[in-house]
Amino acid sequence: MKLPPLKVAQPKSAFAEGNARWTNKDLDPVPRNNRKWGVSSFIAYWISDAFNAATWQFASSIIAIGLTWRESISIVAVSFFIVSIVIAFNGATGVIYHAPFPVLARASWGFWGSYVAIISRAILAIFWFAIQTMNGANTVRVMLGAIWPSFLTLPNHIPVNQGITTNTMISFVLFWLIQVPFLYMHPNNLRWLFMVKSIIVPIAWIAILIWAFRSTGGGEIFDQKATITGSAYSWAYLASMTSVIGNYATLSVNQADFSRYSRVSVKWQLLYVPMLPIIFTFISFIGIAASSAGAQKYGVLEWDPMALISNWESRACRFFAAFSFALAALGVNISANSLSAANDLTALFPQYVNIRRGQLLCAVLSWALVPWKILASAGSFLNFMSAYSVFLGPIAAIMVMDFWVVHARKYDALALYQPGSIYRYWDGVNWRAIVAFVVGVAPNLPGFIASINPNVNAGVGVRPYQFGWLLGFTATAGVYTSLSLVFKARETFIERAVLPDEIYDLDAEVVEGVPIKDEEGGRDRLGLGEMRLDEKKGGKSWADRLL
Repeated sequence: MKLPPLKVAQPKSAFAEGNARWTNKDLDPVPRNNRKWGVSSFIAYWISDAFNAATWQFASSIIAIGLTWRESISIVAVSFFIVSIVIAFNGATGVIYHAPFPVLARASWGFWGSYVAIISRAILAIFWFAIQTMNGANTVRVMLGAIWPSFLTLPNHIPVNQGITTNTMISFVLFWLIQVPFLYMHPNNLRWLFMVKSIIVPIAWIAILIWAFRSTGGGEIFDQKATITGSAYSWAYLASMTSVIGNYATLSVNQADFSRYSRVSVKWQLLYVPMLPIIFTFISFIGIAASSAGAQKYGVLEWDPMALISNWESRACRFFAAFSFALAALGVNISANSLSAANDLTALFPQYVNIRRGQLLCAVLSWALVPWKILASAGSFLNFMSAYSVFLGPIAAIMVMDFWVVHARKYDALALYQPGSIYRYWDGVNWRAIVAFVVGVAPNLPGFIASINPNVNAGVGVRPYQFGWLLGFTATAGVYTSLSLVFKARETFIERAVLPDEIYDLDAEVVEGVPIKDEEGGRDRLGLGEMRLDEKKGGKSWADRLL
């Protein structure tokens, strides 16, 4: 058996020429013939991404710290309205330049400076992969328990202080293995997974919502009162907002990793602004209603949906409900977590890591994060959610302000792949971005440290951290824009944008290693070898056009 080469293959490309240290095929701009995501693909992607246990757990855990269902709904709606605007702006950049987040970050951070943003985002993506794998493990445990009830009573040989039992560890291994084949799928092929999930999972969860109201008449959900008042109430509200935004802070930074495959107008990115708050608020309401109904019916407020489902008497209902959560965890883990981490790892080690290898490496690293301890309680879950968003808010702010305000939507696509280009800044680092990042992060550090180590008493220093993403984003945006306009890096200001298609049109006899020829043996000047969907036959063609 021949082992695969250590280095990844790099086809001939204008973007890779002389720059093997900074790119490979998966980092190059997506050529026309590989842009297959339509409007339906993005809608299915976001419905798929929204329906996951974390969204359910998040609203329910807000109730667990003393707020009511009303505050929970308003927190989710307002938070996703805010973060959806940032997602739309950074997603639009990906549609225009068809490059991933790590490459686009070079324009504002510099080639070496971009590692600050890349590493910060990679850490959170791998954390989320581990958490979703643990959520998936809990679903597998419930499914296996519904088939073989004795599985739930397996003797435990793992110390109690580890926060996991033998049957749950077996389920973790099984779910982890189930994910592996999907880590090999190209993002264009993942559209089918998102479409399947966006149909099956909502149906199952709406059925759970119906159960919640039918079994208890809505329970006490509309009569709940807040158990905290005064300043504690206000700070809990802000802290919960930070946690909700932190839930998708990573995608506010790296939406370009997915929007780069778009074949439709950049204007469709604006769809996120009304769509995301509606979808996520509805899902959170399902979690709130179900948890409330469970509390009235079973006497315990279960913020973990698997703990709630385990109370059901019908084994078939337990199995199929758990299956919907398993599919939810699988879809979001591949779409939002492993692919995000893979793009970052690819940018860090482009000669040795591509997207496929990066996803596998993410899966291996997830074991080191002991996600069963992260999910041990509602409080620790919220602390984790808040933690890394204080780093991602400033990163998102720098990228939004640099493209839309400072450089007025004018980047040079080829220069993003040339370390000695206009984006070299000072030895590969844009000091303006570093200063703005520090200004945005520094006020949150006392609270950040205290959230990780409860033995540290940060006093009033914890307050900025409780609205850390908002503080970090606004402070960084103001500082970065001011520094960039007062102390201009003049070489980065160009008269017009240089788009990747211009580079492909001018230079390539091949696009990503694929020869481009017309009927007379010359170049295809109409579409660079683009496969026209309207000329393809059969059901696959119809489905491709739909997506």
